[in-house]
Formats: sequence, C-alpha cells, structure tokens
Amino acid sequence: MSVPTPPLTLGVEEEYQIIDPVSRNLHSYITELMSQDQSRPTSLNIKPEFMQSQVEVGSHVCRNVKEVRTEVVRLRRAVSDMAAENGLAIAAASTHPFARWEEQSITEGVRYKELLDDMQGVARRLLIFGMHVHVGFGSAPESKDLMIEIMNQARYFIPHLLALSTSSPFWHGRSTGLKSYRSVVFEQLPRTGIPHSFTSWAEYKNYEQTLGKVGAFGKSDTRAKIWWDIRPHPIFDTLEFRITDICTTVDECVCIAALFQAICAKLLKLRRQNMAWRHYRHMHITENKWRAVRYGINGELIDFGIEEAIPFHFLMEELLELLDDVVDELGSRKEVEYVRTILKEGTSADRQLAVYRQHGGDENNVEALKAVVDNLILETKKGL
Repeated sequence: MSVPTPPLTLGVEEEYQIIDPVSRNLHSYITELMSQDQSRPTSLNIKPEFMQSQVEVGSHVCRNVKEVRTEVVRLRRAVSDMAAENGLAIAAASTHPFARWEEQSITEGVRYKELLDDMQGVARRLLIFGMHVHVGFGSAPESKDLMIEIMNQARYFIPHLLALSTSSPFWHGRSTGLKSYRSVVFEQLPRTGIPHSFTSWAEYKNYEQTLGKVGAFGKSDTRAKIWWDIRPHPIFDTLEFRITDICTTVDECVCIAALFQAICAKLLKLRRQNMAWRHYRHMHITENKWRAVRYGINGELIDFGIEEAIPFHFLMEELLELLDDVVDELGSRKEVEYVRTILKEGTSADRQLAVYRQHGGDENNVEALKAVVDNLILETKKGL
C-alpha cells in the first residue's frame, strides 16, 4: 500500500482576554462584539467561549507558516481594533493576572449550560485561554490510521512545546510558582492531558463510540468533549495540538505552529524511510509535562533513553537538529529557529514575572499586576 502524503496544512485558533484598559480587569463583552462582527461587511466569525470575557478566533486553512503569520496578524489586528472601538483592549495570555472566576459571566447557550451542569464547580473555574494548532492529514481513509500513528509518536514532543509557550504564571492575584497554571486548571476536567497511545484508528473510534454510548459526552453527544493535549479533531481531517498556552506575541505563535508542522513532517519522513520515533509510555510523557508546567524553559526534561535530566536549551538544540532536514521543504526554517529567541528572551510567563518584579511585585500587589496586564496588551499588538 502506498503511503499517503498529507497536505500538512495549518490552522490556528486563539482565545483572547477582553480587557477594560482602565481597571485592567476582564470585561464581559463577547455578546456585543459578536453582534458588531455579524453586522460588518466582512465578518471575522469570532466565537464565544465559556466566559463572556473571552473571544475566540480561527484562521483560514493555511498552506504554510507564512500564511499563518498573515492570518494571525489579520485576526489580532481586527479584534484589537473592534475592542478599541468599544473602549476595550485584548490580551493574549492563558490566565489573567488577577481576575477571579467567581466574578465572570457565563455565556448563554445549550453547549455552555450543559458543560456547567455536567462539570459543576470544575467548569466554573475555567477562566483560562488557549491556543490550538491544526495540522492537516487529508480525507483519504488510510490517512486516519496514519494520523493515529503520528499522534502516538508526536506525544513525546508536546511537553517541549508547552514549555516554549508558557503564559500563565498568575492566578487570582498571586504568582503560582508555575509557568503554566492554565494546564493545572484545565486538567481538572475529564479526558484531558496526555492521551494514551492507540493501535489504530479503529481502536480510537471504538473508544470514542463507547464513551458516547454510555453518555460521557452529555445530551449533545459531541465528540469534542475529548479534550486531550493532542487529538484527532472530531470534525476536520486534522491532528489538533492543544497542549500549549496561548502565545502572547505573533512571533511566538507562528514559531509554535511551525514546530508542530515540522514535527509531523519529520515523523512522516521517518516512516517513508521505514523508521519511527520511539513510543514512550504515558507516565514518561506526563512527567515531562509536569516539568514544563512548573519550570517552562528554565528547567530540565528527562531523556528516558539515557535516563538523565537534560537542561531544556540542550534539548531544543537537539530538536532543531532533528527537524533540520524538513524545515526548508516546509519553508519554515526562520520560524522554527525562532526557538532560540524564545530561549534567550524568555517566554511570556518569564516576561510577565519580570515586569511584576520590576514593579515591586509581592503578594496581592495590584499595581504590579496591572503593569503586567499593560505589558500583555502591548505585546499582543506587537507586529500588527
């Protein structure tokens, strides 16, 4: 049987915070923004999320990372302009430095009511903001098994990319000591975190169908309630990477998308050479995810092959070397190698903490937290 060559197209979804620039707190305004968007000649098709203070956008299908950059810039600029017209601002970070979930308005609709009824207090705490990257695998029947095969192998790399994207060090006005507190909040839901491996598409579908049969997905029976860090998308022919925090700058976002695409391309190339990346066990990958959540790029991840903890920047150089023979074909060398800039300048979480300290940050220092929000707003618009 011939090996299918997926298109490896890209799509990016981002969830922004709606900010009152005076108070710097979150502002419940998505219903009004959606109404305004629908009345425009060219709608952005912005979407609501669980909280009224969130706005979600999704790119068109992109053939390469250059188109991803164009789309992310277009969407951020348009949503930022729309927010400004209403005296508001947007920020791209996976938690707000001091907003409280108890004070947020829930978006109306069957989907969100059902989520709240099912998950109760766990859902009520979901004041988090994410970024999802889709890599296209095509609609051919044999592409489904291929997608599962690549997912099994790509799981190993996703803690690395979480570390590069961290943007949620604060929660309820406190520095959590973690670089991705969003990950902790989200994993209180079922069917989250690193998935286990599957032997085939048929085995995955059997799992999905069993959950639907026993009512795990609720009345709407939506397969989208499998919220793993990496999953076959329930509608599109894509492998969806969901592990990362939302990137604060456009450059970081494009880098992460390029890395996901390049990892898939490299694993496919190995397959064509009758090779494969080693399958690591679930417990190994989750250990590295915790290290990424806790320390971001400033810690160590475990190389289970040699049973040693390796400084993160060394692992990134190894990853860049691994991807070297696919990035030129993808046209993404510059975007992938932006990893080195992130390692040098820090992630959004690192920069937020630096701003916090510069303004005398300590427990419940509201002015220092407001300075963090101001910087997030500026960085979100950088390059627009």
